[in-house]
Amino acid sequence: MSHSASPELWSSRRGFLLAAIGFSVGLGNIWRFPYVVGENGGSAFVIIYLLCAFAIGLPLLVTELAIGRLGRSDPAGSYRAVAQSNGRSTAWGAVGTLAIACVFVVLSFYTVLSGWTFDYFVRGVSGSFNGLDAKTSTEMFAGLMNNPWRLLFWHTVVNLLVIVIIRRGVQRGIEQAANILMPILFGAIVLMVIYSAIVGDLGGAIEFLLQPDFSKVTPKTIMIAIGQAFFSVGVAMATMITFGSYLPEGFSIPRSSVIIILADTGVAMLAGFVIFPLVFGFGLAPSEGAGLIFQTLPLAFGQMAGGQFFGALFFLLLIVAALSSCLGGAEAVVSWVDERWNVPREKGILYFVGSIWLIGITTIMSLGDWSDFYPLSFVPALAEETIFDLLEWFAANILLLTGATFTSIFFGWLVPKQTKLDGLGIQDGTFYAYANFMMRYVIPPVLAVALVLGLLER
Repeated sequence: MSHSASPELWSSRRGFLLAAIGFSVGLGNIWRFPYVVGENGGSAFVIIYLLCAFAIGLPLLVTELAIGRLGRSDPAGSYRAVAQSNGRSTAWGAVGTLAIACVFVVLSFYTVLSGWTFDYFVRGVSGSFNGLDAKTSTEMFAGLMNNPWRLLFWHTVVNLLVIVIIRRGVQRGIEQAANILMPILFGAIVLMVIYSAIVGDLGGAIEFLLQPDFSKVTPKTIMIAIGQAFFSVGVAMATMITFGSYLPEGFSIPRSSVIIILADTGVAMLAGFVIFPLVFGFGLAPSEGAGLIFQTLPLAFGQMAGGQFFGALFFLLLIVAALSSCLGGAEAVVSWVDERWNVPREKGILYFVGSIWLIGITTIMSLGDWSDFYPLSFVPALAEETIFDLLEWFAANILLLTGATFTSIFFGWLVPKQTKLDGLGIQDGTFYAYANFMMRYVIPPVLAVALVLGLLER
């Protein structure tokens, strides 16, 4: 398939929305968001997060979708096409290449983390959580981290699923998968919320998540909210540009983008109402971070009525969130390999997945035998970072922020007004004025500050 010659478009608005929401809703929504909310002032943080999502996430999201639709190519090709048609340097294609690099690096470790959810799903189904105590739960998770063969097996399973789905193309692959996976995700999370409300402490969760405590809000809180909004929406990772290139004409991008952000945030909030009633109901610590999911919650599932079924359902929910994000990221890289290097889709998929599978092995080893191997120990700020830590930091703090800053400058300042309106599929009006103002005057300095602070924090 060559997008530039005959692009395969989304068959329906619903298919596009489900695929885009699927990419946005990842593991970070389901375990990171509730934890961060609780640590940063409850609903005070939620209010700040929503402001950031609509002030930064929304303008960037509509911009990337518009660039994709205008360019009708892979991320780098779309940037080049939009730049060229408006008398700008084709060197702007490098921003698209940067986004490809970012999603490539992220997927190299994200497929490993996704494998954890499969492992715990199998444990839940097999009854491994029954009668679990704190010591055994900690040992179970540590045992997984120190078992490279088991991690490699699940890492391989995730990558094989990506190959099977992506090779089917846009409509029969990504869109069809989203049509199946997203209803499962929404159904599972609603069932889990009801269950947690019945067996857990719903009052404690409401107080924790929805009672604003502005005394906990600091400048750092605001930076965390910006980061969460940014990463949660899924901008600067090439996928939304790729998805935009499959959008039919006459399709309002702003309206769909608002739905994507609301759904993304809604899932994150519902996840809080799954997790925290169980945490408070069973006297567990809410400040466990990643351990909350893989060490603390299995304890609760092991002690409650119907725990085996709902424990398995919870990790199935995590599988869907993780897999849908992997698919969106993979599609972006495969479209680039297809367009840029003229490699047939089937081969391109194998090259890409093979590469992230190999790099993923370094993350697996970083969790166990290489956990005390620090490749950049001669750099004081990075002296105690494993390969996994470095990959994560480089993607989040360098590639993402740099790419998004250049995107906002390019679309805000260098693309003519009429081209922007055509790309967005809207008339001149309030939304355009708002988005354009944010892209020009607010987002570049905010992201530049975030980039500097991210470097200084090391």
